[in-house]
Amino acid sequence: MFIVIVGLKGANVIVDNPSTLVGLGNLGSPDVVLSLVGILIIAALWHFKVKGAILIGIVATWCFGIIAELTGWYQVNPDLGVYSVIPNFNNYSVFAPVETMAKETFFKFDFSYIASNTVNFFVILFAFLFVDLFDTVGTLIGVAQEGKMLNDRGELPRVGRALMADAVGTVCGSVLGTSTVTSYVESTTGVAEGGRTGLTALTSAVLFLLSLPLYPIFLAIPSFATTPALVFVGLLMLKNVTRMDFESDIADSVGGFFAVIMMPFSYSIANGIMFGIISWVILKVVTGKVKEIHPVMWVSFGLFVLRIVTIILGLSS
Repeated sequence: MFIVIVGLKGANVIVDNPSTLVGLGNLGSPDVVLSLVGILIIAALWHFKVKGAILIGIVATWCFGIIAELTGWYQVNPDLGVYSVIPNFNNYSVFAPVETMAKETFFKFDFSYIASNTVNFFVILFAFLFVDLFDTVGTLIGVAQEGKMLNDRGELPRVGRALMADAVGTVCGSVLGTSTVTSYVESTTGVAEGGRTGLTALTSAVLFLLSLPLYPIFLAIPSFATTPALVFVGLLMLKNVTRMDFESDIADSVGGFFAVIMMPFSYSIANGIMFGIISWVILKVVTGKVKEIHPVMWVSFGLFVLRIVTIILGLSS
C-alpha cells in the first residue's frame, strides 16, 4: 500500500485535497491517463507470462509519453514541475555526474553544527538511525516474503549480512554526498521478475554504473512511467495480507492492522512498524500473554516509546 500511494502520488493520480486530505487527480491529464494505461499493459503482459513485463510496461508508458509530448497533449512547463520526457543531450558531458559530485558533494562535511547544538545533533542522529533501521527492516521482510526467502517462523536467515550491506551503503553514500543509499521496497520489482540471489543486486549495481554516461535518457523517464511498476508490485505484495490471522489473537490482528494502515497513511514504513509493535506489546500485556513477548520486542517497544516522546516534545519529527 505504501509503494502504491508513492506511485499514484508521483503520477498525480492521487493529489492533495484540502477538504479530504487526498483526492483523485485530473483524469484527463496525460500523466494520469498514461500511468493507468501502463498498469493495464503490465497486467496484460503478466497474464500472458511475458518475461520482463514490468520493464516493458515502463518503457511502453514512456514511449506513449513521448508521443503525447510530440503531439502537444503533454505540455512541458518546468515552473509547474512538468518536464520534457524526450532526452536532451544539449551540453552533454559523459563525466558530468562525476564532475558535479566531486565539486559539490564529495567529502563536503561540516561538523560546526555539532559543537553548538550537541543535544539537537544526538536527537537528529537518533531520528535518522530510527528511520533508516526500521525502514530497512520493513523493506527486507517485505521483499524477502515476496521472494519466499523467509523460514517457517517468518525469519530472514543471515539478516545481519543484509543489514550490514545496507549500513555500509548508508555510510559510503554520505561520504559521496548522495541521498541515503539504503534498501528500497521497489526492489520487489526485481523479485517479481525472478531475482532471488545477490547476483540481482550486483547486476543492478553494474547497470547503474553504465547508466551514468547515459544520464539524459534516464532523467527523461517521467514518474508516470514508473508508477505502473510500483502499483503492480504493490498488488503482488498485498496478497501477503491473506497470511494474517484475524481471529485467534487480538494483539496480532491489531498490530498487523496498524502496520498496514499507518505505512501509507503516515507515508513512512518506520511509523507503520512503530504503531504495529507498540500496539502489539501493549495488547499482549493486557491479554495476559507477557511470556510471548520476545526480549527484542521489548527493546523495540522501548525505542519506539522514546521516539514518540521526542516527537511530542518537539525534538524531532
